[in-house]
Amino acid sequence: MNRRIFLLGAGTLVLALPFIKGASAMGLLGKEKKQKFSFHLSDEEWRNRLTEQQYNVLRRHDTERSASSPLNDEKRNGLYRCVGCGWLLFSSESKFESGTGWPSFWQPANEDSVGTSTDYKMIVPRTEVHCANCGGHLGHVFKDGPPPTGLRYCMNGVAMVFNPI
Repeated sequence: MNRRIFLLGAGTLVLALPFIKGASAMGLLGKEKKQKFSFHLSDEEWRNRLTEQQYNVLRRHDTERSASSPLNDEKRNGLYRCVGCGWLLFSSESKFESGTGWPSFWQPANEDSVGTSTDYKMIVPRTEVHCANCGGHLGHVFKDGPPPTGLRYCMNGVAMVFNPI
């Protein structure tokens, strides 16, 4: 009987999560509020500006296939910018090989480069990283990176453009 009640409760929670997330996004459960970004385009302008894959990652929070980005193997000195708006995101100085198949960095280029929010797509909360200028989805940050920060900014290469120095 106890196992049946547990399974029923767990199933109910899984089914209720989308509704809880929706209520949270509408500000009904917490103090999360919609961020305002300096760079704005209409959906049509975004679609005209970006490739389909770039649009899906930046605007629809998709994830590119692991090991599919040439930026993962980029070794030159340079700067990584948002492909949507050109905002400075990361420097090659903080790039490292994480073994994940995505370009990874231990810190952003500066404190105003990226923003974060909570992502519940995988049910367990994750920290989503977005461009601080246009709000485009870049990837996620995890607490399993190298010193000095211990962070791993795991980015979609398709969301960035590389400018060699």
